[in-house]
Parts: sequence; structure tokens; C-alpha cells
Amino acid sequence: VQLQASGGGYVQVGGSLGLSCAASGGTFSRYGMGWFRQAPGKEREFVAAINRGGGTTYYADSVKGRFTIFRDNAKNTVYLQMNILSPDDTAVYYCAAEASGDSRYATLGASRMYDYWGQGTQVTVSS
Repeated sequence: VQLQASGGGYVQVGGSLGLSCAASGGTFSRYGMGWFRQAPGKEREFVAAINRGGGTTYYADSVKGRFTIFRDNAKNTVYLQMNILSPDDTAVYYCAAEASGDSRYATLGASRMYDYWGQGTQVTVSS
């Protein structure tokens, strides 16, 4: 499956931004989906994940209450709505697809469990 992330850009502190990740070449509804991010000089970290049916979601503590992950299986797209952004949210954001169907956090929260990755989209929050 191919993943194409979009929606990144520049935003001021306290602003909002919405990311999209469109999937092609596979049956989208079979995949758990995740968003990860990597800031300069830091390791890639988990941001949010959603199981294949959309009924289970997970968030990193740093984004809980500010970010929302959701998906539209009819449109083969997963979204990440980001609100109340801070400079600490500046990073390249990646979407990823996990094929096992496991809805546990141990799977969807771990980057090593994902099978397919998008190319990343830059989010810059200016103060």
C-alpha cells in the first residue's frame, strides 16, 4: 500500500493544522493507521493511532486533548487534526499502516510494528 501525507505547513503558536494521509494500492480498512513525528536531532516518536475500524484510538501524552485522529475508510484516508499547537510540535509527521489487525496499543503504538510508511510532511510552529 502507498501512503501520501499532506497538509503540513507553517502555523503560529496556538493555531491549528489538519494532516491527511491518503492510501492507495491496498484495502485500506484492513490496516491500523498511525501518525509519528520526528523533530531535528530526535528519534521518531508516536503521536496517535487508530484501529482499522476506527473505534479505538491512542494518543501520546504530549498531544492528548489537542490532537484527534480519525479515518474515513470510504475515502481511504486517515486524518490528524492538531489544535493548540506549540513549538514542541514542530517535526516531520509520518503516517504509517499496520497490517496485522491487532488493535492493542502495544502494536499500534510501536513504530517497528508498522509495515508501510508515507513520505512525511513538515509541520513548523512559530512562536
